[in-house]
Amino acid sequence: MSENTEKQERFHRREVQRAMVKNARKAKIIDKIVSIFAIACVILAVIPLTSILIEVIKNGIAAFNWDFITGRPSAIGRAGGGIGPAIQGTLIVVGLATMIGAPIGILTGIYLSEFAGNGPFPNGVRFFNEVMTGLPSVVMGIVGYILIVLTLGSFSVWAGAFSLSLIMIPIVSRVTEETIKIIPNSIREAGHALGIPKWKITLFITFKSAISGILTGVVLSIARIAGETAPLIMTILGTSLFFTGFNSPVDALPLRIWRLSSQPYESAQTQAWGAALFLIMLVLVLSVALRLLAQRRGFAVKAEI
Repeated sequence: MSENTEKQERFHRREVQRAMVKNARKAKIIDKIVSIFAIACVILAVIPLTSILIEVIKNGIAAFNWDFITGRPSAIGRAGGGIGPAIQGTLIVVGLATMIGAPIGILTGIYLSEFAGNGPFPNGVRFFNEVMTGLPSVVMGIVGYILIVLTLGSFSVWAGAFSLSLIMIPIVSRVTEETIKIIPNSIREAGHALGIPKWKITLFITFKSAISGILTGVVLSIARIAGETAPLIMTILGTSLFFTGFNSPVDALPLRIWRLSSQPYESAQTQAWGAALFLIMLVLVLSVALRLLAQRRGFAVKAEI
């Protein structure tokens, strides 16, 4: 009986080892298939983006010079001119929209994550954020036109910044909420154990720990609004002059690209490509600068903790 038992045990051990080896091989094969599929998807995503970037550089680099960057647009059909007012207007409108939308979005995300819970009102705010994120940007332009342009009686920087901030708020709010949620509860509990009020824990501990992710959300929202054209058509109108006041029309790179590309002249088409290239570079510089700021801030927070 003992010999039979030992044989059965050895047989079972061999079967278990075979099953383990088989499962390990199967897992490795599946892992390789998934890895290859993921790499293929990345390549498929990078190819069109790279081709777009190459096309923009190839067609737009010829327009680049100092006069093009700093000069005013020329008359329709006339060669030369620049995009100086468009660059200035983009920086002003996007900067003002960020000053309006980023704080509101961050505070909304903090409220939904730390104070609101899952009641009817916070769930309604989350649903409203989702709806606003999916709305066409032209709807935001219509809202800005009705509330600001018709009220003031003229196209203005305020109207454009207000419309762009409506696009920015739900993006920043959602990213802020999700970023703060992943902060470990042990950090909050440590603050409560020391008798620190909740608002101080949220502001000086939780928020600082999540600042890197929050700034990433701000970068994404800036990249989104920097290239919007439809809201600007209905709010700032566009002009060939430099900035004259917040209650006056102003130019912007998306508007200038749209107008230059709609002209049948080769010089205008080249300038449109050049303006598109400058817009890509501008968004890239802003994104890199904010990400570097986020990284440095993240290291500072880790050192404090």
